[in-house]
This record gives sequence, C-alpha cells and structure tokens, in this order.
Amino acid sequence: MALAGRLHPLLLHFPIALVIVAAIAEVAAIWSGYREWHVLAVANVRAAAVFAVAAAFTGWLLASSSVVDDVRVLEWHRWIGTTAMVATIGAALATADDDDQSLRVRWLFRVALLWAAALVGVAGHLGATLVWGADFLRP
Repeated sequence: MALAGRLHPLLLHFPIALVIVAAIAEVAAIWSGYREWHVLAVANVRAAAVFAVAAAFTGWLLASSSVVDDVRVLEWHRWIGTTAMVATIGAALATADDDDQSLRVRWLFRVALLWAAALVGVAGHLGATLVWGADFLRP
C-alpha cells in the first residue's frame, strides 16, 4: 500500500489539468455558442473522473502511511480533494445522455464542473502547502 500511496503525486496532475481545461472549454462554449467547445469539455471531464478516482485513492493511502506535520491542513486537503472528485464524477455522469440533454441537465453539468474546478484549485493549494510549506508562494 505504501507504494500505491507514493503514486499520488504522479497521478494527481493529470485530472487537475483535465478538469481545468474542461471548465475553460465549457465557459468558451457558453460564451461562443460553439458546440465543439462543449464536446471538448465533456471528453475532458469524463477522463478526469476516471483519473480523479485513482488520484483520490492513492492520496488517501499516502495520507495514512506518512507522517505529516500539519494534520489540520491534511484533513482539509483530503476532504476538499474528495469533494472535488465527487463533483467531477457528478459532472461526468451529467453528460451520460449528452445528445438529448435538457437545459436543466446542461446547467447541472456546468455547475458541477465549475464547482469541481474551484475545489481542485483549493485542494491543490492545500497540497502544495503540505509539500512546500505555508510560504511556498513567497519569493
């Protein structure tokens, strides 16, 4: 299990990028009306959901096997990251019948996706704080 937990830093960057690109593409779809942007967002969020499960699973393993000085930040990181994974999965599930989506389902997808992107940003910041310390943004 310790080896699987150590894969967390390797696995987490891909779903982060996928969620952020999906959110940007969906915002572009809203503003421009081009369906291609929405198609890109759907493809990215579906892939992100799969990789988010792997990243969250390995993160939980890593947190349970290593010693972390700031347990409070670890707990926030753990639960915000898990919530981001759930939001990403929810956004991906909202695209299940993408051809015949109602306006309500489309907005559910958009809200879940933007919520996931925001949570990914916060969880990423907390993860960087765990690795690099609270002053990692200072020169």
